[in-house]
Amino acid sequence: MTGLTTGGATTGGTATGGTGAGGTATGGRSPERRRDLLDAADRVIRREGPQASMAAIAAEAGITKPILYRHFGDKSGLYQALAERHTRVVIDLLRPEFARAMSDPRARARGAIEAYLETISANPNLYRFLFHRASAEDCRTRTQMAAIVRSVGEELGAALAEEGVADPVRARVLGHAFVGMVQAIGDWWLENPGLDRDTVVDSLADVIAGALRP
Repeated sequence: MTGLTTGGATTGGTATGGTGAGGTATGGRSPERRRDLLDAADRVIRREGPQASMAAIAAEAGITKPILYRHFGDKSGLYQALAERHTRVVIDLLRPEFARAMSDPRARARGAIEAYLETISANPNLYRFLFHRASAEDCRTRTQMAAIVRSVGEELGAALAEEGVADPVRARVLGHAFVGMVQAIGDWWLENPGLDRDTVVDSLADVIAGALRP
């Protein structure tokens, strides 16, 4: 269950040309300059949609494509930096919901689902760019996104095991199932914007709460 940030959030970066220990630049590239370039990419993708070109992103930043790629190693590095920037912030947004007491599992599920759908609906073009274009075009980005989704499933499974799901294997299964289900529903809901969000959230929360009953 991943998503997008609404602004210029920053991360340490995992792509080539990122920042090393202590925040120092690797590959001779300034972290501040990389952040500016990612901001430019965000603006273009939000404005032009998931088919935004690398040339348009470079033009927005006032540079050429080769210079844009040089800051991230290559196009794949740019994709991965965008994925890291947006997914990690949303994971931090969801963690408080994972940590809520299991005394009301439906409220807990509803809070996480609502937070996720709110985020992707605020940034549909960025969501589609990362999940549909970047992941389809670049195997390293696809692998990175899949690993992040798996890590969220593991984290939720561990939280469920700590909070009352007695069988640890079942807790892990449910964690991955819930994450995959919410992500799939979010993708489907974005393609059907006429559907009432509260109805979608409540229906999904009911399914999850039902699965958590002893």
